[in-house]
Amino acid sequence: MTTNETQSNFVENPVIQTVSPFGTIINSVPETASATSEELTNEIVEVLKTVFDPEIPVNIYDLGLIYDIAIPSPGEVSVKMTLTSPACPVAGTLPPEVETKIKTVPGVTKCVVDLVWDPPWDRERMSEAAKLQLNMF
Repeated sequence: MTTNETQSNFVENPVIQTVSPFGTIINSVPETASATSEELTNEIVEVLKTVFDPEIPVNIYDLGLIYDIAIPSPGEVSVKMTLTSPACPVAGTLPPEVETKIKTVPGVTKCVVDLVWDPPWDRERMSEAAKLQLNMF
């Protein structure tokens, strides 16, 4: 390679990822997606901040229960989330509630919520605001 040549790294289907302040990926969209994907993700995050684990007075987003929000195509949303414990009593009701709330966001036509256990949730996934609210410093 001469000094005037540059190596081109072709990436098929490049993805833009947005990382939350506490280190989880909150948005994965194809690089060619419009700016509306980012706006839609922001609206989804705001809706997720209205969903609470009934045993903890902090919303599920700030608790760090949302691992990924993806918009694979216009109107379609895929969410990977976890719970604080596999034995959580709301394991059967919280994911459907998340799906229902996300479907209320204008522009969302389909939503799939996957409950995942890897990596396991821990307190380090919580936002600073959540830690303050729960006196966990």
